[in-house]
Amino acid sequence: MNIPWPRPVAGRATAALLLALSALLSPSAARASFLPPAMMDTAATYLAWFVIIVMPIVGIVIFWMLHILPEKVAEKRHHPQRDAIQVLCLLSLLFGGLLWPLAWLWAYTRPTSYRQAYGTDKHEDYFVHMGERAQAGELPGSELQHLHDELGAIAARGAMPLELRQARAKVEAALAALPAAPAAAPVAHGAA
Repeated sequence: MNIPWPRPVAGRATAALLLALSALLSPSAARASFLPPAMMDTAATYLAWFVIIVMPIVGIVIFWMLHILPEKVAEKRHHPQRDAIQVLCLLSLLFGGLLWPLAWLWAYTRPTSYRQAYGTDKHEDYFVHMGERAQAGELPGSELQHLHDELGAIAARGAMPLELRQARAKVEAALAALPAAPAAAPVAHGAA
């Protein structure tokens, strides 16, 4: 037996009407930007040149600045092995940054036996700088005495470089130029 299936006439008519309305409402040409195509091409060209030229330069500068940070930290802290840290930073640039964490850790640590071996835990440039400050009269007497004692300990360990001998002479001259501390006047008890 053949049973005729009812046709969904209303469904087809609705679909055709929706299709006709969407065709009328859609624009004739789709654009991805509010700018005209010629202006969009110009902007894309300038953006491409910016990315090709400026961004690599900025990346290299940031990479370089990051890799010299341990050297700057060692210089600021007067690390006695500052020059070795500088070499490690340069080697880190060659090896793609693999040695950089070692240089960073090294810059923030003090070698434990360095003071015993060399008499100080500061770089020689520190003493040269402090000698110049002593000559200019910028250091108080207690700091001058401490600096003199440290330079004396270095001299006792062996031959001092010329720069340190000159710094020691400047510190000694500054110590000699200090006025003698006045003796405290005795306090009379019971005086009214």
